[in-house]
Amino acid sequence: MKIYISATLRNFFGKNSQVDAPVDTVRKALDYLITTYPEGEKVLYSDNKKIRSFIQIYVNNKKLTVETLWDASLPENTEILLLPAIAGGAPVDAPVESLISDERRKEVSFDDSEIERFGKHLMLRDIGVKGQKRIKAAKVVVAGAGALGSPVIQYLAAAGVGTIKVIDFNEVSLDNLQSQVIHGSRDIKRPKVASAKDKVKNINKNIVFEAVKEQLDASNIVSEIEGYDLVVDCSDNYKARYLINDACALHGIPVVFGAIYQFEGQVGVFNLDGGPCYRCQYPSPPPSGLIPSCSEGGAISPLPGIVGSIQANEALKLILGIGEHLNGKLLHIDSLNLTSRILKVERDCNCPICGNNPTITDVEEIDYEDLCGLKTNDETPVEGFTPEELAKRIDNEDDMTIVDVREPHERAILRFPNAIVIPIGQLARRQKELDPNKDTIFVCKEGKRSVLAINTLREAGYTGPLYNLKGGIDAMKDIMFSHEGAWL
Repeated sequence: MKIYISATLRNFFGKNSQVDAPVDTVRKALDYLITTYPEGEKVLYSDNKKIRSFIQIYVNNKKLTVETLWDASLPENTEILLLPAIAGGAPVDAPVESLISDERRKEVSFDDSEIERFGKHLMLRDIGVKGQKRIKAAKVVVAGAGALGSPVIQYLAAAGVGTIKVIDFNEVSLDNLQSQVIHGSRDIKRPKVASAKDKVKNINKNIVFEAVKEQLDASNIVSEIEGYDLVVDCSDNYKARYLINDACALHGIPVVFGAIYQFEGQVGVFNLDGGPCYRCQYPSPPPSGLIPSCSEGGAISPLPGIVGSIQANEALKLILGIGEHLNGKLLHIDSLNLTSRILKVERDCNCPICGNNPTITDVEEIDYEDLCGLKTNDETPVEGFTPEELAKRIDNEDDMTIVDVREPHERAILRFPNAIVIPIGQLARRQKELDPNKDTIFVCKEGKRSVLAINTLREAGYTGPLYNLKGGIDAMKDIMFSHEGAWL
């Protein structure tokens, strides 16, 4: 059988996207994987030897939900897909009514310029005048004005969505311009929401655009989405994904979800007409640092355009009440190998937020920092050095060990002087290469994976002093080392 491995997991399996396994059951296939690639055991299994909840197993495009089926004999041409999170419902083929009521549609009118502007929509039988009025009456929240938000915002504006609220806390930086096509060189250091507003007003000045420069958290998420018809999740971190899902599930607002990583993307519709929510598919996020974020792992520049365009298309279909939706489905796209598959997502009757006996009843009760592994465990704090402190120690030629846990392509972009390279998955078995009598400092891109590396070594029984580079190499880019006479 063939085992397909999503991009976020490939580093643990020899960077392979596909593995041929001479076995006939799922259990044997997983055993074959971790026997062939021992480093993969940590990412596949939790401490209790169960498959981690952020990974789903699909057999011939059907989700495997019962572990007892792992031992069922399967034909030779079986395909297994390991699908991780990138942050029974209504019948998936049932028609969905428009999110915009007839009353709201009838309140909308067009002027002559709008009739000309949206002429190609008005000619479509499935849209027409009534449909275009629904689009104009719609109120949509776009969470994120980055790579995915760029095509979503522009296409919703071009389609004539009447009210668009964009929420983003960040400012435009030079490295955003590769894929965040809503921004330009003149927008660097400007708030992303301000740049997006300018672009939208240039597309259609009649759109009501709400620019919200703030970071979503449990205290503001409900007020920001209240009164809106739909949320398009264009965020780039697990904390935001679960926060958006939970708030929307509790308040009955559908979510069009999108995610990207390297060459792969996912799109789905959650919280719609009794269908599944994001937690039904991924009950909890991966431990912090185990899988790189998009900002750490990168993505080919057209990929967010592909995924974001599909998100915008799904949003418009929901507004119009036409076509077949990704409700109860997850579209998985591999742009490198030019393949796609639609996977079924079942509503989980035991889901803590939309199941039969929900345990999450208020978004304010959830500690999302803790949920997503963003807090440092107070019992075993991870000590670290600032970039300036580490630079001083390097200049003083202190006797210490620096370990770089980044990926090869990251090190090719920026080399850390005199660091040894040990991938996180190899740390436990290679700990003898470290001297417990010396300080060992771990470095990565943003200072997150290095914390995971330290905790991994501690769990393996290493007793030497371990430190983290705070903020990672990103925070150290402008440090000059006197002994090298050059910038890092």
